[in-house]
Amino acid sequence: MAVPPVGVPSAFLAKFRLRPGTVDLSEYPPTAFYFRVGFGTEQSGDAAFQEVGGIGPEMETESYREGGENRFVHTLPKGVKHPKLTLKRGVAPFDSDLVVWCRNVLEGGLGNRITPRLVHVNLLNEQGDPLRAWTFENAYPAHWTVDAFQSDKGSVAIEKIELNYAASSRKL
Repeated sequence: MAVPPVGVPSAFLAKFRLRPGTVDLSEYPPTAFYFRVGFGTEQSGDAAFQEVGGIGPEMETESYREGGENRFVHTLPKGVKHPKLTLKRGVAPFDSDLVVWCRNVLEGGLGNRITPRLVHVNLLNEQGDPLRAWTFENAYPAHWTVDAFQSDKGSVAIEKIELNYAASSRKL
């Protein structure tokens, strides 16, 4: 039987109509520092990142004023748009799979065929099991930058890779 962790107020349980002992809240809310990124069907060793961002589709809308109706404006859905998936990490070796893919797409010009990939992002629990999971279909590099080098700081050189994708879905 799942027991809420110590310190979960009864007001919190009531707000979400939860009864003590009915829901495992030990993993709620999940921490955001333990995650895994995968490319394609294989989990490559080239998937360690400092930060992942840009998860969040948004419905685009269009305002429509109806003739004779002055009390309000209709807001109609147009379609779902996706922000770029942003991956940050220390600058990787020249021969890493992800660097080779980015170089082929961004430095090869339009003469090279762009090979989109399936990208997985999993938020993990303490045991390394997925708590939440998202997939991004037909992803490809759209932007690849390296943060500024600063001689007065001893920080790690960070590269940022932004991926465009066709669709996303939350699996867990």
